[in-house]
Amino acid sequence: SLQNDSVVAGGGAIEMELSKYLRDYSRTIPGKQQLLIGAYAKALEIIPRQLCDNAGFDATNILNKLRAKHAQVGPRGMPV
Repeated sequence: SLQNDSVVAGGGAIEMELSKYLRDYSRTIPGKQQLLIGAYAKALEIIPRQLCDNAGFDATNILNKLRAKHAQVGPRGMPV
């Protein structure tokens, strides 16, 4: 059974940060390129999603927590 669903740094963190960056960047581009970059950003989230599934976690819940953590920006523009 699941004892702790806290978010920790590790597997999938880089992919989530890249996904966030690409999603933000795609919003600044008009046309089809915006859709392509957005699709690539979404594809990067497959890695942490699969890690969640393999570990028996609720992937949707964990990915939402990861997105929220990566949206928080601390000193020097780094995620907290």
